[in-house]
Amino acid sequence: MTLTIPLREAQFPQSPHTLCANESFTVEAFRYPNGIASITLRNSRGSLEILPFMGQIIWGAEFDGIDLTMTNMFEQPMPAREIVGTYGCFAFHSGLLANGCPSPEDDHPLHGEFPCLPMASARLDIDDDALSLVSVGEYVKGFGHHYRAEPRVTLRKDSAIFDIGMAVTNLSAYQPMPLQYMCHMNYAFVPEGQMSQNLPEGAFKLRSTVPAHVTPTPEWEAINASITRGEVDADSLHGAEAFDPEIVYFADDLAQYGERVYCELALPSGPRFATEFSSEEFSTATRWILHNPDQKVAAFVLPGTSRPEGFKAAQAQGTLIQLEAGQTREFCVRTGLLAENETLDEGELS
Repeated sequence: MTLTIPLREAQFPQSPHTLCANESFTVEAFRYPNGIASITLRNSRGSLEILPFMGQIIWGAEFDGIDLTMTNMFEQPMPAREIVGTYGCFAFHSGLLANGCPSPEDDHPLHGEFPCLPMASARLDIDDDALSLVSVGEYVKGFGHHYRAEPRVTLRKDSAIFDIGMAVTNLSAYQPMPLQYMCHMNYAFVPEGQMSQNLPEGAFKLRSTVPAHVTPTPEWEAINASITRGEVDADSLHGAEAFDPEIVYFADDLAQYGERVYCELALPSGPRFATEFSSEEFSTATRWILHNPDQKVAAFVLPGTSRPEGFKAAQAQGTLIQLEAGQTREFCVRTGLLAENETLDEGELS
């Protein structure tokens, strides 16, 4: 039996307090001095800090004493309309009308309109073995599009693996809406880390375009040339401390390789960051690596419905989804930390 607890802004005081607890989970609520509400889902392995009313951004993730989140410049989440105004999180939902880095011909913000969208409501769903946070937000624009989004995070008993879900419903009475979505997980950079995946060798290919936020340097151009010549192991973080600006790879048409895509980043100490998703839901995978004194990230896989190169690029590449009036599209990514001898649960993605 599922116990549902609606969440209200009044339940988030500036002093952290426990909202509910049982033998398997503890839920803590808190409000930052700038007014942003935060909720922490905790089990025996660790915790997820989530912003339930701000795009359901997952601000932090820590399990088995390991911080999964990228090094960044933000000490706390900041009020923002665009994700670059608070880019210090573990994960956010990129999209939904447009996704990724806009080209000069695009008119959308970086990673779309959704990441910081205010959520109208939120709730906890509690079972014996699982704890979910569900937020509900609505986007509407006169003479534009109208949709409902329901992001969800599910944490299980005694597990450092969790699900990140998204359901999008087109609320228009008659017109289709464009849909681009990427589950943008900013995993920590791990020196000497080793990446692997159940994809053929060479499936991840180096990005050939240069987005507006990247300023090439001679050193960066030399690294790209070395990768193109096959002199750099694309699955290794050995030497990746030189990746500034970012180095990005894409793997496309994932369904040709099987129904499920599995990727991991192995830490030299033994544990692994792991991610699994359906190739039917996500046709493209992006790998994003950046290392400088302010920001360090090894996003070993970012599942998406298209490359994160903006609306016009997806339209040109034929990967832009059209969601018909009244139609719902659902996505789910299973991700987190595996101890040295653990394997990912083969159960259905929630």
